[in-house]
Amino acid sequence: MLLSAASSCKKALEINPVDTIEQSQALLTSKDVEVALVGSYSAFGSRNFYGGRPFLMADFLANTNAIEWYGTYEELTQTINKSLLKTNTFVDNVWADGYTAINDANNVIAAIAKVDAAKKNKVEGEAKFIRGASYFELVRLFSKAYNDGSPATNLGVPIVLTPTTAITDASYVSRATVAAVYTQAITDLTDAEAKLPATNGFFATKSSAAGMLARLYLQMGNYAAAAAAANRVITSNNYSLNAAFIDAFPAMGSTPGVNSSEDIFAMQVTTLTGFNGFNEFYGSSTYGGRGDAVISQAWITSTYAANDDRINAFYDDGDMFTSKYANVYGNVPVMRLSEMYLIRAEANVRLAPAAPVGGRTPLQDLAVVRSRAGLTTTTATLADILNERKLELAFEGFALHDAKRTQTNIGSIAWNANNLVFPIPQREMDANKNLVQNAGY
Repeated sequence: MLLSAASSCKKALEINPVDTIEQSQALLTSKDVEVALVGSYSAFGSRNFYGGRPFLMADFLANTNAIEWYGTYEELTQTINKSLLKTNTFVDNVWADGYTAINDANNVIAAIAKVDAAKKNKVEGEAKFIRGASYFELVRLFSKAYNDGSPATNLGVPIVLTPTTAITDASYVSRATVAAVYTQAITDLTDAEAKLPATNGFFATKSSAAGMLARLYLQMGNYAAAAAAANRVITSNNYSLNAAFIDAFPAMGSTPGVNSSEDIFAMQVTTLTGFNGFNEFYGSSTYGGRGDAVISQAWITSTYAANDDRINAFYDDGDMFTSKYANVYGNVPVMRLSEMYLIRAEANVRLAPAAPVGGRTPLQDLAVVRSRAGLTTTTATLADILNERKLELAFEGFALHDAKRTQTNIGSIAWNANNLVFPIPQREMDANKNLVQNAGY
């Protein structure tokens, strides 16, 4: 089945409804495959996947005192309480949309021979970016962290590289190891980076793939590769930090479908397609959200210095909310340039090479991010850089994964506790006799 849909243009796409059709009849021409590629962004960018919810749920699992939850969704109450059930529908939807995105990408890759020669690399690169990023997101949510025990034996998620068209015994795919899933994601993203153009409108680019690789390698603890990938993004000179921190995010009431100058990749949300899964819960009712996830005023004032401009990236609408998602149709920022500076700075600090990657010291990279916030920088220790990630990337879905890779406990909960890993959805366990459930569920 192909999803008709999607959303990665400056203006809304013309969308023609498409019913379920046989793959052999669907992808016959280059145009067919190109349309299928656009459709591949639909599940990938849904609110259940890169449209926001998995990042929000990661924030909830990592929360100790920053987020005050007032919502009625039992699924998110379980998440904030670190008591997920294997029947949690939000978890189920993350898995389902992740694998839908993978299957859509597989359809495109399988038909790549039909694509006109001049477009083939770009089309294949975008599909592999979607597939590689999807596997990375799934494995770090549904499996033990890469540094928790042995990734060569710990169970990851199933790897499927061909389109699924009918259910047979071959459809019952076992979970690959964590290491195997990371290897597949690296293979896809590396190939994507090689094939994608430097600029590609709102779709994935060479830097999108490099940025995702930088994030993935950092999660693995491969700091040399992380620094090199982040450096490729920075030195592409295709991105620049906004003058003001808050300008990196869609302004309240601003026109939808506009990326900022520092968006390496963002999911497009318009009045016709898409859904900002962050705004849904982080946004106040005045700005299109439910107002369920309130940011603690005490956390704000104790976390940010009074002269840090980022302390102004919150607004009072009866309670305090993050201004990052105060636009129901604001694009969902997936990767921003400031993250790349912080990855390169951290990797260079950890490696302490004779000559820093990129020719810029960690102090210089850290200063780029902090000066935009109106702060001076005198030291760039590992602790300084990790704290800067907390300040710069707050409520963007990084806290859980940073805690795991740095082996930092979450309150009284161990960084590698079973309840900080998503359960394999019970629906999938019932459907696939070869799946094995995660410990603790």
